Amino acid sequence: MTEAILFELGDDGILLATLDLPGRPMNVLNAITGAAIEAMVLRVEADPAVKGLVLSSGKKDFLAGADLEGIRDIATAQQAFDLSMVLKRQLRRLEKSGKPAVAVINGMCFGGGLELTLACHHRIAVHGARLGTPEVKLGLLPGGGGTQRLPRLVGMQTAMPLLCEGSEVKADKALAIGLVHALAPDREAAIEQARAWCLGNTKAQQPWDAPKFRYPGGDSRSPAVVQMLAIAPAMAAAKSWNNYPAITHIMSCVFEGGLVDFDAALLIESRYFAACVVSPESRNMLNTLWFQLNAIKKGASRPKDIPPSKVGKLGILGAGMMGAGIAYVSAKVGIDVVLLDTTQDAADKGRAYSQDLLDKALNKGRGTAAQRDALLARITPTTDYAALAGCDLVIEAVFEDRAVKAGVTQQAESQIGVGAVFASNTSTLPISGLAQASIRPANFIGLHFFSPVDKMPLVEIIVGKETSDETLARGFDYVMQIAKTPIVVNDSRGFYTSRVFGTYVMEGLAMLAEGVHPRSIEVAGLQAGMPMPPLALQDEVSLSLGLHVADQTRKDLAAEGKPYAEHPGMAVVRQLCAIGRIGKKAGKGFYDWPAVGEKGEKRLWSGLAEMFPVAAQQPAQRELIDRLMFAQANEAARCYGEGVLRSVADANVGSIFGWGFAPFQGGALQFINAMGAQAFVARARELAARHGARFEPAPAVVALAERGGRFGD
Repeated sequence: MTEAILFELGDDGILLATLDLPGRPMNVLNAITGAAIEAMVLRVEADPAVKGLVLSSGKKDFLAGADLEGIRDIATAQQAFDLSMVLKRQLRRLEKSGKPAVAVINGMCFGGGLELTLACHHRIAVHGARLGTPEVKLGLLPGGGGTQRLPRLVGMQTAMPLLCEGSEVKADKALAIGLVHALAPDREAAIEQARAWCLGNTKAQQPWDAPKFRYPGGDSRSPAVVQMLAIAPAMAAAKSWNNYPAITHIMSCVFEGGLVDFDAALLIESRYFAACVVSPESRNMLNTLWFQLNAIKKGASRPKDIPPSKVGKLGILGAGMMGAGIAYVSAKVGIDVVLLDTTQDAADKGRAYSQDLLDKALNKGRGTAAQRDALLARITPTTDYAALAGCDLVIEAVFEDRAVKAGVTQQAESQIGVGAVFASNTSTLPISGLAQASIRPANFIGLHFFSPVDKMPLVEIIVGKETSDETLARGFDYVMQIAKTPIVVNDSRGFYTSRVFGTYVMEGLAMLAEGVHPRSIEVAGLQAGMPMPPLALQDEVSLSLGLHVADQTRKDLAAEGKPYAEHPGMAVVRQLCAIGRIGKKAGKGFYDWPAVGEKGEKRLWSGLAEMFPVAAQQPAQRELIDRLMFAQANEAARCYGEGVLRSVADANVGSIFGWGFAPFQGGALQFINAMGAQAFVARARELAARHGARFEPAPAVVALAERGGRFGD
């Protein structure tokens, strides 16, 4: 017995090795596991009583991948290369031991876990198992032989998207593509199958070690593969704009590995693995999308010493797209939902939104009719506020109008218990102001969802001036209950996500007013790494909504005796709204959009050139990219300095999950950290001199530059 693997040698000579890393809920590859694997390989090689190996997991998942803390601590490319080769040598010894090795795969089997199974001669997946190589999502590539074994097993054309997209496959799909050899209903049955296979295949050998081995579908010299490899880099660049070097490195590994023998190919992979590990893109993504994200999910932003809670019954006011989406994700996890609107027809349409999603899933073979009907039964559409009695939480998702929100708040609070939490889904209106309509402001909080709710992973929790810690904890627990990622921010106009998101689209509109070619603006947004370009994005969210929010803000500030400084991009919104071009919902905005149900691509409106004449001299593309990125990062820094943001993790994760801030940059504040505060301040002042005071560096960044600090220090 070792610390991470339990051994049991059967009378048949088959060694059952059970991965069970102590003190961890999941098996991961780390120094302890590595030592255990080395001991396992040595025993298979040296013990004559061992006739074969069956490798399984004692936990609900096989192995989730590498312990990323070890990856984060790597300082040099040489260290990364050496670490990769240590594992490869162990796996190579296993597959060349002359004794059969079978992997029994249950639950999640990702990254290094999958690579471990690929070094076995036979793989049996238990029902429900999921397999994949997600390393690319953190700017890495499989460093334990995955880029070489996988293409040799399933073919280059099948392996390439699995490696470059980091997608996972279920057990039945894994069998269909040849990633596993057999399926089993449970672990015990799989182990029995594995024992039998070992006894019947005493001279097991990997396909790539056979003298006459050929890649399924051809190697790097094959015409069909050459054509695919010629197109793949261009397709990847079109999607990623070369912002993710790991994708290029993976393709290089597959191509170059297909030109040499297997052991030489492993060396090639380790060199590219090292390049990924030390890349700034991987450092950024690993820091934010793993460590900071996990800290948030473990409750770093949740008040301590408050017992966990669950919502049993939820009330939703407003059955439009947002309310209907919230109803769906809540009913999906077993919450009973009261979906209330002003008419029964509107409420029924809100419930129909869930039915449409479920029917589409059924048509794709996901779920059953019984599961669909059970979920729909949990959603009660109504116009009667009395139906809210017994709700633990009520969320209003009505129009962005303070008077409308106040009215539904008062009607709902007349029906719910004194301990119930009331939340607003507002995207811009300050929570403390909305809470004035409440008789229980300590129980009032903001829960800002993003559209479409069923797809967007983030919920921004806004704490008003009187919101209690217990209310915050309960709001946080609900967000986790519906499998979303919560960030917690303090109250302000636009909060964090809406406030910073607005700077991205507004800067694009300001460029248009200056005479920058609209196509250059859109390309700059994509080159910067944003999921959508600014003009198209403004069309998606609608110009009329942006105009409404701006006018509401002007009125609110006037009532408070504060000045209103309008962004130069807002003049563009007003001009287009004046001629009825209000965005995608009307079929016309900055783009002409195909009608609902019609095929076709959106096209930039030809009239833009007349309304906003293109200047004879165009700025460099780098200038446009910097303006779009600095506008966002600088505003995020202002939010941090003003205390709107409570943590660097909330800032970074919120920026990526909330509005799609370029993931390879690691988030809005990590963008500044990676550049260095001094360099950021210098460039921001250059932009301010050319484009206006909005680019003057935030005081928080200036302070960091003066002391040589970083956000999070």
